[in-house]
Amino acid sequence: MSVSLKVSKREVRPRSIRNKLRHEGKIPAIVNGYKVESTPIAIDAKEFDRILRAHGLNTVITLTIDNKKVNTLVQDYSSDTFTGQVTHVAFLSVDMKEETEVEAEVVLTGESAGVKAGGVLTQNLYSVTVSATPDKLPENVEVDVTALEIGQSITVGDIPTSDEYTIVTNAEEQIAAVNEAQIVEDEEPGEAVEPEVIGEEEE
Repeated sequence: MSVSLKVSKREVRPRSIRNKLRHEGKIPAIVNGYKVESTPIAIDAKEFDRILRAHGLNTVITLTIDNKKVNTLVQDYSSDTFTGQVTHVAFLSVDMKEETEVEAEVVLTGESAGVKAGGVLTQNLYSVTVSATPDKLPENVEVDVTALEIGQSITVGDIPTSDEYTIVTNAEEQIAAVNEAQIVEDEEPGEAVEPEVIGEEEE
C-alpha cells in the first residue's frame, strides 16, 4: 500500500527560508536514494501528519517531483522538543522490488494466563527489525501472550513466521515474561524503647 503526498522543490539558502516555510504550514524535507539525486523539498505539514496518524512510519509515500513519481519511506525526522511539531523530514527513495529493513513496534495482545493467576507481565522488547519489500513492511508486529504462565517468557524466535516479512532481530531476544508478584511484607513494629532520663545526682 502507498499514499501520495504533494511536494515542491525548495531553496536551501538563506537559512531563513526554513522558518518562512514553517510559518506557511510546510515542512522542509529532503529526498535521496534509489535513482534520485539529493533533492531539497517542502511538504504540507497537516497532510504529512494525517498520513503518519493513519498509516504509520513504515508506509510507502509516493512523492511527485518534476512530474516523476518517487516511492519513498520516511528515513528520519526531527521534531520540536516543546511543541512536538515535525521540523524536518528525510525521505529515502526505494526500489519496490528490493527488500529493506525497518523497525516495527512490538504490540502484545491477549491476557496472559499467568496474569490471571496473579502474576505480573513485563515487556522487555518494544521493537524488532524486519526485512521486506517496501509494500509489505509492517507498522507493528503482534505477539500473543495469552498462553504465558507464571515463570514463562516469549522470545523473538517464538513469533510465528510471516509470508510478507522476515524478522531480523536475534531470535533469542526476550520480548516479555510473566513473573510472580512481589509481596512486600510489613515490618513488625519493634518494642518502643523509652528514652533514658538522666536525673540530677543526689548531693
